[in-house]
Amino acid sequence: MRIIINIDVPELEPAIAFYCGALGLAHERTLENSVAELTGGSSIIYLLHNPPGSDATSSTSEVRRYSRHWTPVHLDFVVDDLAQATERALKAGAKQESECIEWKHSRCITFSDPFGHGFCLIEFDGETYS
Repeated sequence: MRIIINIDVPELEPAIAFYCGALGLAHERTLENSVAELTGGSSIIYLLHNPPGSDATSSTSEVRRYSRHWTPVHLDFVVDDLAQATERALKAGAKQESECIEWKHSRCITFSDPFGHGFCLIEFDGETYS
């Protein structure tokens, strides 16, 4: 099994600039002016252009919104240097939402991107939590 990550965004170009700038990802290609493929981590990330107010699913009346929102699923990006990664994310337009949290031999800071999605930057002392 492979995992890919799809992130809905209101506009592709600002999202490409943010994710490449904040995380050092590479923009590989754009498909039909509506999907951007980013590489540079262990999974390919696709930015999907979906306008604000468009239907989120066919089974509910919920629509897409790009203000800050909570979801039980979010992305954690493991970095080698949390201070350097934080500086890079903030410079690209991320909003820091927490101080550094230390837990199980890790350090983590929570953020939101300019499109309302939460994410974390994590630095481990070893390979993972311990």
